Amino acid sequence: MRIGLFAIGRMKQGPERELVSRYLERSVATGKPLSLTGFTVSELPESRAGSAAARKAEEARALGALLPEHRWTVALDEHGKSMGSEAFATTILRRRDEGKQALSFVIGGADGLDPGFVKAADLTLSFSPLTWPHQLVRIMLAEQLYRATTILSGHPYHRE
Repeated sequence: MRIGLFAIGRMKQGPERELVSRYLERSVATGKPLSLTGFTVSELPESRAGSAAARKAEEARALGALLPEHRWTVALDEHGKSMGSEAFATTILRRRDEGKQALSFVIGGADGLDPGFVKAADLTLSFSPLTWPHQLVRIMLAEQLYRATTILSGHPYHRE
């Protein structure tokens, strides 16, 4: 199953981008024996529309056109479901075992994701009820993907 991160906004070169890359590179290595592949990041520019609702709608259309077919979509949103790392890993494993070809994680821009896009997602996931900058959400997601691959492979990285 291919894992992809789809985000509105582009990260600049620097420590944040390096952290995301480091965790995703680790995920590639630990995910391969689990048939988890890809771990790629696709960035889309932020909309320049005049209102937040119009920006979110435009970004949702762009995201929808970019996402792969036969995917299972996870929208990251502060109002989503909270889960621990082991439950997160189990969710990934279940989608793989169901035969899903792709697992797509979607991070909105400064205004968040379009409500219709969030409603259409297979899962809406929250890292916290706090609002996080999208750069930090990418780092947290990349780390959790690496953590999930280590949990599923029995590696001692994760501790309860």
